[in-house]
Amino acid sequence: MGHCCSKGSTRKDDIKLKPANNNNNNNHDHQKPPSSPGDTPKYSFTGSPWQMPYPEGIGSTQSPAMTPRRMFKWPFPPPSPAKPIMSAIRKRRQSKKGTPATGKLPENEVKSKEKIVLDKNFGFQRNLRAKYELGKEVGKGHFGHTCRAKCKKGAMKNQAVAVKIISKAKMTTAISIEDVRREVKLLKSLSGHQHMVQFYDAFEDDHNVYIVMELCEGGELLDRILSRGGRYTEKDAKSIVMQILSVSAFTHLQGVVHRDLKPENFLFSTKDEDSPMKVIDFGLSDFVRPDQRLNDIVGSAYYVAPEVLHRSYNVEADMWSIGVITYILLCGSRPFFARTESGIFRSVVKAEPNLDGPPWPSVSPEAKDFVKRLLNKDHRKRMTAAQALTHPWLRNEKHDVPLDILVYKLVKSYVRATPLRRAALMALSKALTEDELVYLSAQFNLLEPKDGCVSLDNFKTALVKHSTIAMKESRVFDILEKMKPLAYTQMTFEEFSAAAISPHQLEALEQWETIANKAFQYFELEGNCVISVDALAQEMNVGESAHSTLNEWIRNSDGKLNFLGYTKFLHGLSTRSYNTRNLPVHSYMHHHNVGHCAP
Repeated sequence: MGHCCSKGSTRKDDIKLKPANNNNNNNHDHQKPPSSPGDTPKYSFTGSPWQMPYPEGIGSTQSPAMTPRRMFKWPFPPPSPAKPIMSAIRKRRQSKKGTPATGKLPENEVKSKEKIVLDKNFGFQRNLRAKYELGKEVGKGHFGHTCRAKCKKGAMKNQAVAVKIISKAKMTTAISIEDVRREVKLLKSLSGHQHMVQFYDAFEDDHNVYIVMELCEGGELLDRILSRGGRYTEKDAKSIVMQILSVSAFTHLQGVVHRDLKPENFLFSTKDEDSPMKVIDFGLSDFVRPDQRLNDIVGSAYYVAPEVLHRSYNVEADMWSIGVITYILLCGSRPFFARTESGIFRSVVKAEPNLDGPPWPSVSPEAKDFVKRLLNKDHRKRMTAAQALTHPWLRNEKHDVPLDILVYKLVKSYVRATPLRRAALMALSKALTEDELVYLSAQFNLLEPKDGCVSLDNFKTALVKHSTIAMKESRVFDILEKMKPLAYTQMTFEEFSAAAISPHQLEALEQWETIANKAFQYFELEGNCVISVDALAQEMNVGESAHSTLNEWIRNSDGKLNFLGYTKFLHGLSTRSYNTRNLPVHSYMHHHNVGHCAP
């Protein structure tokens, strides 16, 4: 989406950062200049919710520099990602061009199309030209274009705005109509954040939908990267990254995942060097509940997260994209590159980013660690936006730490966990380093504790304080229902620290082994107890087939958990923590992401 205010000139590809062309062929990407070589390939494949290998073969005969964003919908989950995708592509092309033999659509398709009557009435105002004077075109896309405009009356009289014009004639499916409705709903509900493009109004007539937004005239982040020779200094990169994290933390708390974060989708308000940035293009964004997993493949190839290709993701997918952007800012090249889309996907799910070659030896250890913790292929180990803002690389910068929805998810699990699991987490919290405590202290203070304690009311009040219409649409408040045990007790900072830590994230730290050993010592003193294999299996929510493995976690000498058992147990799921189906034991025992790519 975007609204834009970019120019229509063609950029030069730099040697390191080679932006690919997306030609803006998406019904939500109308406010960017036509044929912009800086855009990257995008996709939206809706299909199976099950874990599947990455979609090898998508567009494999085309260069990513020539591939527009595509959107295909399947009626049923495909058994294999590659063949059905290619088959869908061929069928869609034939349905648009006609069959090779006759040049006509099959009779059954014609009849089915005749039966479909799409309601293209959005209920928006119909007096655009009475309020705004349209000016020159500033961007063009496949489904419409964007014009500069001037407000004729009211509080915004004579103010310049951007009007995104979406053609109703090109809304040929119910899905495309719903996409426009959702885009307007998202813009309207999220508008207000300083780094969010501001929404003003929506209009329609018989031919078009008009979205009136803030006009940004400073150009894209990608242009500024290129103008600097392909990379930023660490100091300047921090300023950019903090703005991206700030707006991402805001949208994630509201239950919105952007799904297409990239340098082309951040615009500067003015041409000033210190101009603030605004995130645009919510055409692929969606509402998502805290515990929900989305399964449609959406985004731009170079920035798409591994779990998106595996069709099981949440807001952590945006954090991967931010990691890619940060990598580009610091070194001027992409962390994952190939000449075909399937090659890019293969690199995303299998390759590790190069943090050793030039210019990385001259980059600070803190910056490299920051990138590593965002480009972790296990989404559970990735930092959230709020956590990233407390990372040592950004800690000395002036910025607020936002409320983190992850805290709610972790505390919800903690209060519903078994006593043994809570004891294991309490021991782990006592071994935390100062770096982790900075984040936990900030989150605890955002809950506005009373007499050093928080309860369910604190969590509810904090959510209400930061809520928008989007938070209600994405049903974020539903998580409070699962936190009801907190209504009858109070949580000190010590217990909050145990509840709000993620063993998966800690495992990604270089000092994890030291933390784990120290935690086990506390666990031995205060939490370890005799446990049978049957009881441990129940704690881990696994069946009898896992008993032989679980037996290795229990000491023969005293029947208590050994160090291996303790660390494995930290990563497990208790039956009281989650209401879920029984999964294979390896799902809990494996140290890698369940969505990690298979060759």
